[in-house]
Amino acid sequence: MRALLVVNPAATTTSARTRDVLIHALASEMKLEAVTTEYRGHARDLGRQAADSSEIDLVVALGGDGTVNEVVNGLLHNGPDLDNLPSLAVVPGGSTNVFARALGLPNDAVEATGAILDALANRTERTVGLGLAAGTPGTEDESVPKRWFTFCAGLGFDAGVVGRVEQQRERGKRSTHALYVRQVVRQFLEEPHRRHGAMTLETPGQEPVTGLALSIISNTAPWTYLGNRPMYASPKATFDTGLDVLGLKRLSTSAVARYGTQLLTSSPEKGPSGKHAVSLHDLTDFTLHSKVPLPFQMDGDHLGVRTSVTFTGVRRALRVIV
Repeated sequence: MRALLVVNPAATTTSARTRDVLIHALASEMKLEAVTTEYRGHARDLGRQAADSSEIDLVVALGGDGTVNEVVNGLLHNGPDLDNLPSLAVVPGGSTNVFARALGLPNDAVEATGAILDALANRTERTVGLGLAAGTPGTEDESVPKRWFTFCAGLGFDAGVVGRVEQQRERGKRSTHALYVRQVVRQFLEEPHRRHGAMTLETPGQEPVTGLALSIISNTAPWTYLGNRPMYASPKATFDTGLDVLGLKRLSTSAVARYGTQLLTSSPEKGPSGKHAVSLHDLTDFTLHSKVPLPFQMDGDHLGVRTSVTFTGVRRALRVIV
């Protein structure tokens, strides 16, 4: 097997020595080329090169969810092609690793590498669905290029939190769960649309859902982790169905306390619910419009502000070794 290993040297939970060990382990079982990323977007460029090459059977992403997202967007730059595109394998190296953990891989990079080698030996893989987001035709965001996401996207509050965390990391702060909690509090205190939501969700053939102050789009469950605690915004979301949406119409102090507690105590059987909560399951196509520009994130990567985003749930988009 011919494989490309894309290594993020800034991965927060792996050292240079650990990465060397993993590279040697993988190289002992396949013809491996290891490339270390050098700039933002480099993993996407490497994924694109692998997709366009006839010589690569597998792309292994060693890094966090951001690295995985870039590799996936490179692999699928011309769209899904299960018969001809390389498979993907993920070695978790970030602080949260939602995609890898949702696939059932260990959160430890060494153990995950062992699981991947076992899967390759046993020729086991699965085909997963992905989410696709694009600028909406006829809006000021229509020229925004399409982008794939593996586990979640968000417009509004949660994307604002992601943006704040990225700002702190650029200032030298480590990506810790305590950092996320602090930014949640700050985003809440400064959120201008928490009492009167600015978003409308439009789904073909359905009545629009208006007045949303928060929207979380899930391609799988859990939505994220707080340490080792999984949090389920949309418990029914899976890699085998379309996209799920959790929307909240109010972010008052009492509402945030209630829904925050529900998230912390959520499970595969029960997620947030209440009169200000909207839960939609297995959507293929829908659009979120906002009266004002709102922050937007995909797979934990802040992508600026948007006023309109169109989402598509694409089943059977990518083969993953697991």
